[in-house]
Amino acid sequence: MSDHYVKVKVQLEQMKSSGEGVEKEEADMIEDEVLVASPPASVSPIPASCTPAAQREPPKTTVTCRNQSKSRSKLGKDEKNTGTKQDSVPALQGTIVASNANSGKPVNRKDNEQQTLQIKGTGKMLQGKTETNGNAVPIHLPEDIKVGPHNKEDANKVAKRRKPVTVDTFKAKTSLEALKLSIRQLKWKEFPVGRRSACDIYWHGVSFHDNDNIISGQVNKFPGMIEMLRKINLTRAVRTMQELFPEEYNFYPRSWILPEEYQLFSTQISLAKDGDVSQKPTFIIKPDGGSQGDGIYLIRDPGDLRVIAGSHTKQSVVQEYIHKPLLIDKLKFDIRLYVLVKSLEPLEIYIAKEGLSRFCTEPYQEPSQKNLSHVFMHLTNYSLNVQSGNFVHSDSLSSGSKRTFSSVLYRLASKGVDIKKVWSDIISLVIKTIIALVPELKVYYQADIPPGKPGPTCFQILGFDILLMKNLKPVLLEVNANPSMRIEHEQEVSPGVFEYVPSPVDEEVKVGVIRDTLRLMDPHQQEELLGSPVRGAGEEGRVLPSMCLKQVFPKYTKQFSYLRTVERITALFLRFLGVKGNMRLGPTGFRTFIRNCKLSNSHFSMATVDILYIDVTRRWASMLPGSREAGMGLQAFVEAFFYLAQRRFKSLPLREQVVSLLEVCEAQLENQGRGDPGGALPEDSTSSTRRSVSYHLRRLDGI
Repeated sequence: MSDHYVKVKVQLEQMKSSGEGVEKEEADMIEDEVLVASPPASVSPIPASCTPAAQREPPKTTVTCRNQSKSRSKLGKDEKNTGTKQDSVPALQGTIVASNANSGKPVNRKDNEQQTLQIKGTGKMLQGKTETNGNAVPIHLPEDIKVGPHNKEDANKVAKRRKPVTVDTFKAKTSLEALKLSIRQLKWKEFPVGRRSACDIYWHGVSFHDNDNIISGQVNKFPGMIEMLRKINLTRAVRTMQELFPEEYNFYPRSWILPEEYQLFSTQISLAKDGDVSQKPTFIIKPDGGSQGDGIYLIRDPGDLRVIAGSHTKQSVVQEYIHKPLLIDKLKFDIRLYVLVKSLEPLEIYIAKEGLSRFCTEPYQEPSQKNLSHVFMHLTNYSLNVQSGNFVHSDSLSSGSKRTFSSVLYRLASKGVDIKKVWSDIISLVIKTIIALVPELKVYYQADIPPGKPGPTCFQILGFDILLMKNLKPVLLEVNANPSMRIEHEQEVSPGVFEYVPSPVDEEVKVGVIRDTLRLMDPHQQEELLGSPVRGAGEEGRVLPSMCLKQVFPKYTKQFSYLRTVERITALFLRFLGVKGNMRLGPTGFRTFIRNCKLSNSHFSMATVDILYIDVTRRWASMLPGSREAGMGLQAFVEAFFYLAQRRFKSLPLREQVVSLLEVCEAQLENQGRGDPGGALPEDSTSSTRRSVSYHLRRLDGI
């Protein structure tokens, strides 16, 4: 039993005697404890019943959460925005069961008023009423019950005293409509054309650099996120983690980077076919900078590649195609989940409890030479399938070519699928993917916002595209740095004439994600510590829907902290960069790293260190043709670190080698921090050997 559960249990017992209330957040968290008491995997799942769509279907679990976005036509009516009257405290959302010794017998009004109601999952009783027919009704807390650290009257006074949060939406682009709706619901202040004085939050449409003049506040983009989520960089980041943790990162398909790995790809596939002639693998080609399905195609033989080997003009990733996807109505589909990275240091990750399921528009068949070009059968991209004549725009959240993820989960649950296990595996996939991205993101962050330099803090909503296999294992397709937050779709009203019409399923999911992201980033809430991030109130004290974002990290730190090995290597890299804002380590910095960590000796001289630096840096420079910056980047440094670990601890597996070397380096640096002079410099090679590499080092340093 968790500490929080015990705490709330005591509070509920006090309510029986003192009449003191408990916040809806706590009731929700009690239910969360009950739902995940015996998780099928290492991670507790997100209950599907907490999604907005759950409000429209029969309840599957004890407690449901409300997160229903109102249509734009109702936004101007403040009294209708909350779903409750402003002069009453909202009801505890839960399934209430009447407890009466005379159950089934007629009861009079007096008996009815004194009936005891039980909230399932808590084992505790609250005083309330039921209808005379015995049906369950919500319990409404009395007006004098405290909400958080203040009662309602005090909360209203504080809300009126606080200045509204200001949001600069000038660069918001495609997310503008959902953002405007969210700001209105929060009763914050929007600046659609910017503002001379600083705003609390800046909402950019593309990148952190949409506005380079921000020195305070919060920006909804991280420096470097676009670069890191390009298909090649994502593949490299995951591949590094696969070297260290092959079992934990088997959710990413086997991939090759083109054109540099064309020969490797061709050779491996040929050998596989020679070993088993029955094998007929299919591969999907994804252009590095492609989006919305542009340029994606399928092949069955390396010779069918449209990329010319040796050319850097068409960099792509080729991946194994998933042959056995989970089908619904004989259609292939993927899942778009929205993930908030609230900060990098400390790492905070939230996952939206609701997402989108995007369906193909042609019944699925296993790929063959005849149907490889049938994009409406094999590719789930919305931007492609919306062009199909079979695409169905629906006002329902559980039908059509785009549906809520919860509606899919309900359907799977009705067939006996353990949806808690599905959620658990998805959460694990998301956390592991972000852990793989964080090291490089920290380098970008320090380059743009060096320590001690004025600048904003950052957060970002990411779009995870996930495919469920027939065995329900989730597979990562890609991560989008700028997921579409449109809440309308294009519709042809007459031949050649199009207009944008509201999309209920998009509004249901995306407005909640943006609104609750803003709530989590509320600077007043963070500074004054008023209330809980799970509840929020506008200027007049009205209560907002329950939070649709659930924290998964650092909540599950214990399960995943061992995966953060590359972050420890990154800390060494950043320590020896030297110049603020620099992203490349020069040869002098690399030598200093080796010396300070005492990694050289008579068998590994400094001349050998210099040669290692030249070889690794030159190889990575050839793989990154667009980069003009000289020096060793983080990925090259990680490769060099792996080499040093393998050389020093030969008998251990790679992961243990790397961890052992990290411990050596961290111990040496800690001793130096305590005043240890570090001893004499290691023995060097002959001066002639030093001169033989100095020329190459000067070139790599840009001298």
